Amino acid sequence: MGMALGNTITETARAFDILAMNNGQPDWDNLLGIIKVWGVAKVVVGLPLNMDGSSSMLSKRAHKFARRLAHRVMEQHLPVVVSLCDERLTSVAAREIAWENGWIKHERDPIDDISACILMSTYFADPSSSIAIDAIKAD
Repeated sequence: MGMALGNTITETARAFDILAMNNGQPDWDNLLGIIKVWGVAKVVVGLPLNMDGSSSMLSKRAHKFARRLAHRVMEQHLPVVVSLCDERLTSVAAREIAWENGWIKHERDPIDDISACILMSTYFADPSSSIAIDAIKAD
């Protein structure tokens, strides 16, 4: 899972890390620790939609992950809003940017953190395009 840190004042993002996932689950303690240490107020989770805007199996997994994250930050009494934002084509754009800048040497090199930066840029360009997780019904 790619991570980027965004600055709401400058509306910029920087690549932060790529966290290993185990069957769709992150190391929750590590993830919550990062949120606490960096004082994260909003987490924007990428929503992988099909090109026609319809949901996919990955979209359902993103919803599930976002709901779990929202629940865990609530349990920790962290003032964090969890939202979903369309991530279509972020990986394509990230790979192109990484390749052009020499940040990757092989087409299979990870670019998830760069994709997360692009997602944050999308969010900053139009915050109303994200959907707060509490506004989404559970499946």
